[in-house]
Amino acid sequence: MRQRPRYPLPMSTPSIQARWLGRQPYEPIWRAMQAYTDTRDSATPDEIWLMDHEPVFTLGQAGKLEHVLAPGDIPVIPVDRGGQVTYHGPGQLVAYPLLDLRRLGLGVRELVQRLEQVGIDLLAEFDISAERRAGAPGLYVAGRKILAIGIRVRRGCTFHGIALNADLDLEPFGRINPCGYRGLEVTQIADFQTTPALPELALRYLHRFCASFGHAALPQIATDLPQPTPA
Repeated sequence: MRQRPRYPLPMSTPSIQARWLGRQPYEPIWRAMQAYTDTRDSATPDEIWLMDHEPVFTLGQAGKLEHVLAPGDIPVIPVDRGGQVTYHGPGQLVAYPLLDLRRLGLGVRELVQRLEQVGIDLLAEFDISAERRAGAPGLYVAGRKILAIGIRVRRGCTFHGIALNADLDLEPFGRINPCGYRGLEVTQIADFQTTPALPELALRYLHRFCASFGHAALPQIATDLPQPTPA
């Protein structure tokens, strides 16, 4: 007898919880994303966490240490997302969508395309024309990378996410081969336009994200991490 699917597709897009967390060290947030993903079930709401990080290089599962050229005093953390090495630091907007793909009826490729479109639409608000590049997820402006994407899917649910260069010190990108590409240049919103404060930019990103993923209303925004699920 065929079992009923554990994750039936909904008639409408489920609600989402948004969280603005300000500046955070990287590893505790990574561990919290893992815990949320590992303890959720078919009734657990999707979430999106928005923040920036203290300086850190993260090295994806396929990452090669040879792409970390001269980290200096910035820590390098091997993590469980896809992709190679990237940099996170103050002034870079990071968004972590914690989504149940089976419930949404999405595949990974469509998820990446939607996240890229959110970035394209947001950057257009600043008169920045961002483009995709075949075989290299993320967004580019005149060949320079402005938005990186690294996703992990576990038990049909996503964690990790996107990093949008807003107004930050780009020097640390010179200490690595960004995303594994030797000589890849990076750019940021501040190179083209006055950049709003990060909380405002996060809110604008959230508007675009909700529109892309079918949320009719902007969710209320929490400012703390979710409480652990009782054992």
